[in-house]
Amino acid sequence: MRTRWRIPAAGITNRITKQRKHRKQRTRGTRPGRTGIRRLLTWRKLLAALLVLILLPTGAFTVLYFTVDVPEANRQAQAQSNVYLYSDGTVAARTGDINRESVPIGRVPEAVRHAFVAAENKSFYEDAGLDPVGLARGLANTALGKGTQGGSTITQQYVKNYYLSQEQTLTRKAREMVISLKVDQRNSKDEILAGYLNTSYFGRVAYGIQAAARAYYDRNVEDLTVAQGAYLAALLQAPSQYDWSAAEPAVKKQIKARWNYVLDNMVDSGWLDGAERRRMRFPAPVAPSPAPGLGGQAGYFVDAARRELLESGVSEQELAAGGWTITLTIDRARQRALEKAVARHLDGEDGEAKGAGRDVQGGAVSVAPETGHVVALYGGRDYTRHYLSNATRSDYQSGPAFQPIADAAALQRKVRRYSDGEQAAVRPTEGKGTAHVRKTAVDLGVDPDTGGYGARGAVRLGLVGVSPMELAGVYATLGREGTKVTPSVVKSAVRGGERARLPDSVGGRAVERETAGLVTDGLTDPYGWQGADGWQGADDSGAGGGADRGRGVPGVPAKLPYGLPVAVVSGPSDDRKAAWHVGYTPELATAVGVFGERHGTSEQTALDGPARGIPDRIWADYTGEALSDTSSADRAAEAAG
Repeated sequence: MRTRWRIPAAGITNRITKQRKHRKQRTRGTRPGRTGIRRLLTWRKLLAALLVLILLPTGAFTVLYFTVDVPEANRQAQAQSNVYLYSDGTVAARTGDINRESVPIGRVPEAVRHAFVAAENKSFYEDAGLDPVGLARGLANTALGKGTQGGSTITQQYVKNYYLSQEQTLTRKAREMVISLKVDQRNSKDEILAGYLNTSYFGRVAYGIQAAARAYYDRNVEDLTVAQGAYLAALLQAPSQYDWSAAEPAVKKQIKARWNYVLDNMVDSGWLDGAERRRMRFPAPVAPSPAPGLGGQAGYFVDAARRELLESGVSEQELAAGGWTITLTIDRARQRALEKAVARHLDGEDGEAKGAGRDVQGGAVSVAPETGHVVALYGGRDYTRHYLSNATRSDYQSGPAFQPIADAAALQRKVRRYSDGEQAAVRPTEGKGTAHVRKTAVDLGVDPDTGGYGARGAVRLGLVGVSPMELAGVYATLGREGTKVTPSVVKSAVRGGERARLPDSVGGRAVERETAGLVTDGLTDPYGWQGADGWQGADDSGAGGGADRGRGVPGVPAKLPYGLPVAVVSGPSDDRKAAWHVGYTPELATAVGVFGERHGTSEQTALDGPARGIPDRIWADYTGEALSDTSSADRAAEAAG
């Protein structure tokens, strides 16, 4: 007989209860989704949030679709003049004679049409006016303040050009999308493409494909080749920058890359035979014919102002639409003084006697270090005869004008070591690499890679391409004790109630105050501009030897009016194709360059000996007159004690 264990009922109940309680506690401590953030983000809540994110934009877009109509043509289609004023309010130039001839799509060769589609919107013939992938990218860029590039179809660009403004906001982008859908439903693809080609701005004051064909290839649109059409299609990405006639070597590489991109897309889309494409060569456009009314220096003012406004965020289309009143920083009295000095020594009897002739070009920029304003500018003999501005071109070597930048780079290291409490002085053999020189050059306002000479040119005296505008900014920065000066030619730009947002011309530190002071001391004669047979660099290594400070140059005064101290560097470039004279006082920094250029071409040529002294004379005559006023006398008195 088996023995049975008898357990009281109450004991069994208690045991089961304890086991259940223990399991429950253990489960509660380990089950995911019940604690922390997972308790908050259940799948139901995530689904609800996702639906809200989808439904809200969809609902908002639906409302927009039924409330936004296709508007009337905008200001771009009824472009006005832009007025450019001197700093005193008098008119310097006026632009805006509209160079546009709308043409039917049938006049545009089919291959040229395909070039534009290949460049801007390969899915144009299949899409509904919007590209979802590009649209998402464009909206993200706009939200992040990066503009609206990269997300627009041809239909959207046509809508933006013809119906809307160029402002970069989410509201304008949303309206653009709605109107693009409606235009795509209402118009045929050929009608949309024709509108796009006739409203786009191509640079050279050319609006539309017909005006562009005349401006760049001196022919009607129906006579354009595929290669020429591909260049015009590539040009739309950056009309001013991609003008072949004015582009620097590095930009010309970008232009050809864009041109090749267009042709390759045509081949990929089946619009161009591969063998024909391989036989094509880049079709360089003809030299530009400047717009009437921009003769003399006026065209160079407009050119410099246009560059600055584009860099500040005003679009090509906004500027082309007109209606702007643009006040320049140019001082009429100082501008007259600069033009008179150039006329005397470069173009007048004195210039001809020195052998200047037609193969010598001049460029000059004068900046007030206190404000960063360009008070005078000389871009060439006449904008209608020499389209490329000598004031802003940077394809000639900098020569001795670069040496103070290299000295500043070495001094930066020395000053910073002392400021860090280190006692080892910088030796002449230190810092011969390129990195610190390149950085200092960029900080001062010079791109060491311009002119096509590359990174090594940054430390080889005379090889870095530089413009008078850049040099005036560099030396104005040194004259302002190292505070960065970025030369500005635009004082204000307004259109109705709209005002362009211009960057500050002065601000930030380019080099240490001690560095700027030491460089200036190395270039300055405290008794006036009396000159020497070559100045010594800041490290006393003599690296700058051969840069003339004016001694024995006829027509150069021993010192400026009122005995103003002036820092000066001058001399020819290594290849003798350019000669420079750059000098600055606390009130004025002026860079004058003379360049050898074979008449009627862009070919650089060597300057003869007499021509190399012309910048000294121009600078001396101009500076003497520009500073011969009461304010200069007051400054000299302050400097004296």
